[in-house]
Amino acid sequence: MKTNVGGLDKVIRMLVGIALIVLAATGVIGIWGWVGLVPLLTGLLNTCPAYSLLGISTCKPKP
Repeated sequence: MKTNVGGLDKVIRMLVGIALIVLAATGVIGIWGWVGLVPLLTGLLNTCPAYSLLGISTCKPKP
């Protein structure tokens, strides 16, 4: 898959994903917190299927 997640977007995705997973694991927000796996994985893999469909990229343009 093509890389389309970069920079600050990647960091925010990973932090939100980890926070949701921790909250779910501790029982604070319930089972829906495991949805945090999605932003965590998209941040780790540097690709977002929704961005691909919409033609969005937050990566720096290559010179």
